[in-house]
Amino acid sequence: MIPLPSSVRPGSGEFTLTAGTALDAPPELYGVAAWLRSALGPATGCALLPSAAGAPSAAGIDGGDGAGANAEHTAGGEGRIVLALGPGLAAEEFRLRITPSGVRITGGDAAGVFYGAQTFRLLLPPAALRRAPVAGGPLTVPATEIEDRPRYGWRGCMLDVARHFMPKADLLRFIDLLALHRLNVLHLHLTDDQGWRVEIAKYPRLTSVGSWRSSSMLGSRQHETFLPRPHGGFYTADDVREIVAYAAERYVTVVPEIDLPGHTQAAVAAYPWLAPQAADGPKPADGPEAVDALEVAEGAGPIDGTGPEGGTGPVGVRAAWGLSPHCLDVTSAAALDFCRDVLDEVMELFPGSHVGIGGDECPGDARSRAAFVTALAEHVTGRGRVPYAWDEILECGAVPGVTVAAWRGPDAAVVAARAGHQVVSCPDMSVYLDYRQSELPDEPIPVGPPLSLQDVHAFDPEPAGLTAGERSRVIGAQCNVWTEHMDSPRAVDYMVFPRLCAFAEVVWSADRAPYPDFARRLEAHTARLDALGVEYRPAAGPHPWQSRPDAPGWPISKARREAMVAEFGVGKHRG
Repeated sequence: MIPLPSSVRPGSGEFTLTAGTALDAPPELYGVAAWLRSALGPATGCALLPSAAGAPSAAGIDGGDGAGANAEHTAGGEGRIVLALGPGLAAEEFRLRITPSGVRITGGDAAGVFYGAQTFRLLLPPAALRRAPVAGGPLTVPATEIEDRPRYGWRGCMLDVARHFMPKADLLRFIDLLALHRLNVLHLHLTDDQGWRVEIAKYPRLTSVGSWRSSSMLGSRQHETFLPRPHGGFYTADDVREIVAYAAERYVTVVPEIDLPGHTQAAVAAYPWLAPQAADGPKPADGPEAVDALEVAEGAGPIDGTGPEGGTGPVGVRAAWGLSPHCLDVTSAAALDFCRDVLDEVMELFPGSHVGIGGDECPGDARSRAAFVTALAEHVTGRGRVPYAWDEILECGAVPGVTVAAWRGPDAAVVAARAGHQVVSCPDMSVYLDYRQSELPDEPIPVGPPLSLQDVHAFDPEPAGLTAGERSRVIGAQCNVWTEHMDSPRAVDYMVFPRLCAFAEVVWSADRAPYPDFARRLEAHTARLDALGVEYRPAAGPHPWQSRPDAPGWPISKARREAMVAEFGVGKHRG
């Protein structure tokens, strides 16, 4: 199995899932039971209805073969699956016991029961993961006992939907894949220079103008080649509510990120008054209330933001990759109020504890930028939430209460932890899944240093040199999926899988097995990915249709990337 469980004790015999198999759960686990029915029913043909016996007591579930075994049978003698909460188990911890007569899954909380149910699902033949039956006959599971618990509480994946938009249906599928691998955080990078992807009622032009661009770069930006095809899309407020609820049913928390005050050319394209006075285009003196007076041709797209824009019109949504100089005016009270308004609407849509405010790669005066980012963090904290920011926020001085996404190498995690911050470790050379996967010439749009499956599996979220107290501040890790070069869900599949499988083992399994053992288990796991329709990268390299000879990349060596991170590392200012 992937990720590797803490303890596995094989038993004798096997359990057979049949049309008569029942599924019982107490009211507090009805949501998990409903999910399991929906996950297994289509492929197995099993309704998994409650039995006449009903949900057993905790004593029956956690007891020995006597009461527990009796609780595994329906009144008619058919085996059944029982879900229950167990005293003494920690959050997300579970025990899965499979005997020929039945299955019981006990968790420290509902999330633990859910992960036990996911594990049971993975023990079934891969055909059980399909959406309709493909094989006749009952499905069997080997008798076994599994005890398992996660290594970290934050097991995340950042998905960039700003550079290339992921439609809602595909995003829901992506959430299912995260949950299958026991990841519990989806960090959504919702805004950037190349697009604004979430509806904000107070500022409708963020999506009517800022959600699409006139063209995109073809291949790496160094080649300066563009594909003249518009790209865009955004999530409405109701879309967001659906996404958040769908994820919550799978014990995935969606953490929104509104990248501020840099990476904001799409916002500047929508509302030019957000930019410094020197930027192209008019800036109404009174800010937001003057927006509707801007004269924009009906139906006309934004001016292309590929470089130095000529003329006197407003800057457009950026078509080029890379860092834009068009960012918010960090000395403007109106721009700060805009950000607070946006964050207020975002916090209403996303009820989780953390709210991403970006804070990275913003050109300009460092002192003004620090004051602006600090004000944003204080606004989020004042609303009872936790601000979540990239490690550049460490350059803003003491900003208490911020959780830091440490991406600029292991040193960033060390500095953040020693400064008293909670840390989510995500160093680019270990977990940036947009980096090329090998030295093979047919890797699609190869950028960055090579980051192999084995490299990801070797990642340790806790850098050397931390004290025990400092290590406790590393609350987890996340892999990051930047999508400049992933223009479809198929492309995301190729770049993310199976490297995400290795990452999932890093953040879940306390005792990581050697890589050869992981590789052996992955051979079986890819059959599950096949059943789910995941177009992962084969071990031997890309299929012909997964390569991109039309879109050249810009590969660099690991040594070159290390030098770049050192040049702009923690404590270094870009502005």
